[in-house]
Amino acid sequence: MKTIIITGAASGIGAALAREYSNQPANLVLADINLEQLQITANKLNSINVLCIKANVAKEEDCKNLIEKAVEKFGAIHVLINNAGISMRAMFGEVELSVLHELMNVNFWGTVYCTKFALPYLLQSKGSVVGVISIAGHIGLPGRTAYSASKFAIRGFLNTLRSEYQLQGLHVFVIAPSFVNSNIRKTARLADGSLQGETPINEEKAIPAKVVAEKIIKGIEKRKRSQILGFFQGKLTVFVSKIFPQFVDNQCHKLMAKEQNTPVK
Repeated sequence: MKTIIITGAASGIGAALAREYSNQPANLVLADINLEQLQITANKLNSINVLCIKANVAKEEDCKNLIEKAVEKFGAIHVLINNAGISMRAMFGEVELSVLHELMNVNFWGTVYCTKFALPYLLQSKGSVVGVISIAGHIGLPGRTAYSASKFAIRGFLNTLRSEYQLQGLHVFVIAPSFVNSNIRKTARLADGSLQGETPINEEKAIPAKVVAEKIIKGIEKRKRSQILGFFQGKLTVFVSKIFPQFVDNQCHKLMAKEQNTPVK
């Protein structure tokens, strides 16, 4: 039976992944900074092989503890899904530097820490490490400097990791959804670090978290290298950006400038 670690598992894509995996024979290790909500998510799962761990992935010691507890409980690690992440919504000239540090610590360093401590076990199992990034990891989005930077960094880190350990059987999968129906925009940081609270987009038009979870699981099973989800705001946008970068920059600026209470001028 495989052991699956999912960070940011209390809600959104992480919770959807937990639900999908609970329908399979698997040991689930669920991590989140919000232990109360994580327990609520876990209590709704079909699986009884679930370990919930409170972890702030921005802290190296929390990530080390997460991996150690997973191995202590289940003896091995087969899949690590680095899903935990936060967003932002502020122009660079106005945002506090502490906000940029926070996003890099959670999104990028959280992925690095968890992967670092899990790597020996993933090499033993010839397992999979997954990075959940975003279209913002391919294209710079206005008002989201640190978010885009962190997602670009994750992509570069994991692509390099894949190259380094390709002969040892490590599978590295980087998935980049476009806008997903989740709470990431509600918890996005504003210029002063406070939470946005309300989403500025119509969440019903975004990709359901369940669909993203299904794509991630299928990508792991097929040992894919990478995948972009969504056509117009996903695959097509990334493709066109390589040929007409200024056009895509203009369109992204127009899109972000139309959002409710946008900081983009």
